[in-house]
Amino acid sequence: MMQRAIPYMQLRGGSSKGLYFKASDLPADEVLRNRVVIAAMEGVGMGDPRQIDGLGGADSLTSKVAIVSLSLREDADLDYLFLQVVIGGGYISTVQNCGNILAGVLPFAIESGLWEAQDGETTATIHMVNSGGLCEVTVQTPNRRVMYAGEATVDGVPGTAAPIICNYLDVAGSATGSLLPTGNVVDVIEGVTVTAVDNGMPVVVLRATDLDITGYESKAELDANDVLKARLEAIRLAIGPAMNLGDVTHKTVPKMCLISPPNNGGYVNTRTFIPHVCHAAIGVLGAVSVATACLLPGSVAAGIVQLPGNGRTLLSIEHPTGEFSVDLDMAVHGDTFEIRKSGAMRTARLMSRGELFIPAGIW
Repeated sequence: MMQRAIPYMQLRGGSSKGLYFKASDLPADEVLRNRVVIAAMEGVGMGDPRQIDGLGGADSLTSKVAIVSLSLREDADLDYLFLQVVIGGGYISTVQNCGNILAGVLPFAIESGLWEAQDGETTATIHMVNSGGLCEVTVQTPNRRVMYAGEATVDGVPGTAAPIICNYLDVAGSATGSLLPTGNVVDVIEGVTVTAVDNGMPVVVLRATDLDITGYESKAELDANDVLKARLEAIRLAIGPAMNLGDVTHKTVPKMCLISPPNNGGYVNTRTFIPHVCHAAIGVLGAVSVATACLLPGSVAAGIVQLPGNGRTLLSIEHPTGEFSVDLDMAVHGDTFEIRKSGAMRTARLMSRGELFIPAGIW
C-alpha cells in the first residue's frame, strides 16, 4: 500500500495531548483536510474507537488536533484551529475551542519556524479560529529556545514543567453569541435547575445533589452510572437549541458540569461530562465558564460557593485529580456582567516530531 508522509509534531498541552500541523502541510479543502486528519488519528480503520492504526490514544483527551498558521488579522499573530476527532464517530467537531491544546500552539509555532522566539520569554496573540476569540500566550524562551522544564504543576499532569501563561481576552459568548446563551441566569430543564454559561466554552452547570449524587464520586463511578448519564443527556439535548447550539446530538458541546461545595479549600468542587464521559480533571475554558457561573448572582452556585466581590479574582476549581485556578477579572453592573480578562496557567511538552503516514489513496 502506497503511503503519503505529512510533517507533524505531537505535544502535550495542559492535561491533553494532540497532533500539531502547519496549515500549509494539510489540504486547503475542509472535507479532504478532515479525512486526512481522521486518517492520521485513526489510520485505515476510520471510525475505530481504539484508534489502533493511528496516532490517537482512544480517549477524547488524546484525540485532538491543532492546525496553526500566521494570522491575517491585525490584532493577532497566529491562527489556531482546533479539531476534536470524535472517538468512534469517524468525524470531526470544530464547535469548541480547547484551552489545553492552545498551550502548545506557541511552542509549536516556535519549534516549526512559524514564529521567532525572543530571549527570555516570548509572547504572541493567538486567534482561536473556532470562536474568533483571542488569547495572549507567554512561554519561557531563554536563549531563544522553548524551555519545557520548570517547577510549575498542573493537577492531572504528572511532574512539573515551565509555566505557560494564557490570558483570554474576549471569549464571552465564543460559541453561542452570549455569556448567558439562554438569556437567563437560571433555567429549569427536565425538572432540574441549571445555569448555562459560555465564557470560552458552552457549559451547563448543575447542582450534583439535584441529580441524586454527592458530587464527590470518582470518575469511574460516574462513568458507570448509566441513570445519571441518561438524565444529563436528556438535559443537554433539551437545552442545546436554547443555547443557540441547535441539535447537539452529535456535538461535543455543551459540557455538563456537576457542582458541589468545595472539599479541599477551593471555591467549588466539580465533576464535568465532556459530554458523555466524566473528565479526569476539567478543561481550561470549561473551568473559566464554571468560575464565571460561580460569580453570577442568583446562579445554581448560590449557597454552594462563597462569592467574592467584584474585581480580579483567583478561583480554585476542584476536580477529580486536584484543582485548577482561574484568574477572572469580572464586574457585575446590576443585571449585566462584564468579563475583562480570564487567565490560566498551563504547561506543555514537545514529545515527538517528524512525519506521519496515511494511505496515499486518501490524499
